[in-house]
Amino acid sequence: MTEAKLISSLNEENLSLLSKTYVPSRLLLGPGPSNAHPEVLKALSLNPIGHLDEAYISLMSDVQKLLRYTWQCSNRMTLPMSGTGSAAMEASIANFIEKGERILIAKKGYFGNRLVDMSSRYKAQVSVIEKSWGQAFSFEEIKYEIETKKPSIFAIVHAETSTGVLQPLDGIGEICRKNNCLFLVDAVTSLGALELLIDEWKIDIAYSCSQKGLSCPPGLSPFTMNKRAEEKLVSRKTKVPNWYLDLSLLNQYWGSDRVYHHTAPVNMNFAMREGLRLIANEGLENIWNRHITNANKLWDGLENLGMELHVSKDFRLPTLTTVKIPPAIDGDAFRNHLLRKYGIEIGNGLGELSGKVWRIGLMGFNSSEDNVNRLLNLFDTELGKFTVF
Repeated sequence: MTEAKLISSLNEENLSLLSKTYVPSRLLLGPGPSNAHPEVLKALSLNPIGHLDEAYISLMSDVQKLLRYTWQCSNRMTLPMSGTGSAAMEASIANFIEKGERILIAKKGYFGNRLVDMSSRYKAQVSVIEKSWGQAFSFEEIKYEIETKKPSIFAIVHAETSTGVLQPLDGIGEICRKNNCLFLVDAVTSLGALELLIDEWKIDIAYSCSQKGLSCPPGLSPFTMNKRAEEKLVSRKTKVPNWYLDLSLLNQYWGSDRVYHHTAPVNMNFAMREGLRLIANEGLENIWNRHITNANKLWDGLENLGMELHVSKDFRLPTLTTVKIPPAIDGDAFRNHLLRKYGIEIGNGLGELSGKVWRIGLMGFNSSEDNVNRLLNLFDTELGKFTVF
């Protein structure tokens, strides 16, 4: 078929493809992404500039400084990786594990499974400790496993999005150091929303995402590592097997030399700078308190409506709440009703919890009293319409 005929066919059969892009308005109260802050979207829409432009290089430095504040760390190697949170997750495995080295993964949900899968692909000796989906590990359990298995890396998810569990981390870093082990933390659903103290908690490597607590669109994954991790990277016997995520190469671009590595997503970094600026202006402690306050209001409201929450309050995640779907309710029908009639998204359960819970997110810009009130009102007035007889 000639080019002219192809164009003619497109015009005749798919007229909607020739209209301007349309996206419906949504309030994203699921597991992520969350709605980006309006000021972030303004920054995202600025005209792009070159990724080696001196103005962009200056902005890179701003992003790194603001990320260190948000991470509460002084790590030299702190940057937003080009890619979603899974890119930084994979970088954390690819750079610090060599074939045959042992990694101990504390698995208590879907994203622990992902760490296991990635680690096996990089030929690590993978040891796993498990908790049921909805529970957290005790310090004593983790201490025993590290001292017994002597891994090179201990990895755990801080805020498990699949289950709604917030894992206590205090004290683990000290145990890792006593056992010559790097402490790796998945902070995808906690950075910029919940208390997270990288230096104080002695976390060696951590990664997150842009689309949750930072109130940006998906596309970047904040990453940080300390001197202990840098020393491990430098002492590798083999080349990092993933070129794009090789931190020794990325260090040349995000370090003082600013040597070209890849074409950075400049507009996403405009957005990242703005999101981090808003966090710094509000102040981390104010943000942490806002998220906890709104989560408590949601939890109390749901329980007052007779709903049962999946996780005990001691380990409940303020940014992501798992609500048990009542046996008499068609969970998918209610969730779809909220989306189609009211433009509100809540999430289905993931993995073992699929069809058993809804996942309600209150992250970043979306963690507000108004959003909690709006959702509770809909649970009150609409849920009974989806009773299964």
